[in-house]
Amino acid sequence: TAESRLAMWPSLLLLLLLPGPLPVSGMDDAAFPHLGESSQPPPRACPPRCSCPRADTVDCDGLDLRVFPDNITRAAQHLSLQNNQLQELPYNELSRLSGLRTLNLHNNLISSEGLPDEAFESLTQLQHIYVAQNKLSVAPQFLPRSLRVADLAANQVMEIFPLTFGEKPALRSVYLHNNQLSNAGLPADAFRGSEAIATLSLSNNRLSYLPPSLPPSLERLHLQNNLISKVPRGALSRQTQLRELYLQHNQLTDSGLDATTFSKLHSLEYLDLSHNQLTTVPAGLPRTLAILHLGRNRIRQVEAARLHGARGLRYLLLQHNQLGSSGLLAGALRPLRGLHTLHLYGNGLDRVPPALPRRLRALVLPHNRVAALGPRDLAATPGLAELNLAYNRLASARVHRRAFRRLRALRSLDLAGNQLTRLPIGLPTGLRTLRLQRNQLRMLEPEPLTRLDQLRDLNLAHNRLRVGDIGPGTWHELQALQVRHGPVSHTVPRALPSPFLPHRVPNVLFRG
Repeated sequence: TAESRLAMWPSLLLLLLLPGPLPVSGMDDAAFPHLGESSQPPPRACPPRCSCPRADTVDCDGLDLRVFPDNITRAAQHLSLQNNQLQELPYNELSRLSGLRTLNLHNNLISSEGLPDEAFESLTQLQHIYVAQNKLSVAPQFLPRSLRVADLAANQVMEIFPLTFGEKPALRSVYLHNNQLSNAGLPADAFRGSEAIATLSLSNNRLSYLPPSLPPSLERLHLQNNLISKVPRGALSRQTQLRELYLQHNQLTDSGLDATTFSKLHSLEYLDLSHNQLTTVPAGLPRTLAILHLGRNRIRQVEAARLHGARGLRYLLLQHNQLGSSGLLAGALRPLRGLHTLHLYGNGLDRVPPALPRRLRALVLPHNRVAALGPRDLAATPGLAELNLAYNRLASARVHRRAFRRLRALRSLDLAGNQLTRLPIGLPTGLRTLRLQRNQLRMLEPEPLTRLDQLRDLNLAHNRLRVGDIGPGTWHELQALQVRHGPVSHTVPRALPSPFLPHRVPNVLFRG
């Protein structure tokens, strides 16, 4: 009836005004899974076959990809696409990834045509870019200002642009080695506004002279394997922080350097000028220089005046030059009081250089023409620990019995490949290594080995010794000997009579 329907309205109105259904046990817990929700967070988007170990990292290394992935999360900060088959970078995909800090495209097939000029303009936070081992013929015209490391090595780059590496205040390392850069492709303002670059690698290119306007902040400069014949005056005048300079395997001549070339490099420690065409030691070497590599040049003589400024030199490498009997006159090395190692392999020296620095620790003289050792030839270097005179022309009759008398610190002596018929007399008692292989030794007697109780390595291979030529008691003093290389030139007996074996010496090895 109408009256009963009217009586129900207050009850219906009350139900409509209630906030909702009464709570059921557990529903008021925030962790309770409501309808349409999961107890686990939603899965993170990751391109197929790639791995995403963190929310900001996408790793698609070595998947043989030919197309740039189109579903990379915008949150990515580190993206690796190295070792794939990519030929181009789509601008639309890259522009979405504005948060990228690291982009690794190493070892793909990307050409300059596949890299739009605006490819990186939206990557305003990019710090590390690796595009080595691709097929770029020119560098990108623009790289982000935020860059710290740029690697474009092993491409075919013939040209870079002012904003490729310029105006990058945070840029620390630039790698351009193994390209086809000539001086024409390297603009004078290539590094303008990038005053923090510490490492610059331009090795294995086609540069004919040292580029001007290099960053003054450089600490390591690699220019080896180019066509450099000249360092223009002043080209290295601002690089006062440079510590390592690599100029080996170029075409440098004496006229391509002057007295000021290296004189302003007040922090230089390592200078490699090997494999050039120098006939003299460069002038104006800095005092800080510790290692000077001049091997495989055409140097005929070393003059003390050229070394006067390099008083801190520790290692002087002069192997494979044209130093003859007058190549190292008395006093030539006198300025180098702290010299540790002198390397003279493969020259034409007929005697040990006179008046060597007193603190010398290693003298490396193999493959020369040294025919005699007098009583005072080595007297000036009492601290010598390593002496290598292998493959010279030393004969036993011309090695004085007191030649080694002052060398109390000597630990290694190499006399291999000479013309010795017997062991030298008066060997230093601290010797640990003695190499006498490929001589003409006919007999071994106990006297030369007396008191060599620290000798560990004695090499006698390829001589003319036979078992009967080894005198009784020869090995008795050699308590530390571990390896004894083939004293017999033909057949090696399976066992030697007991008088010939050293007492308390295990693991004796014979090599024929």
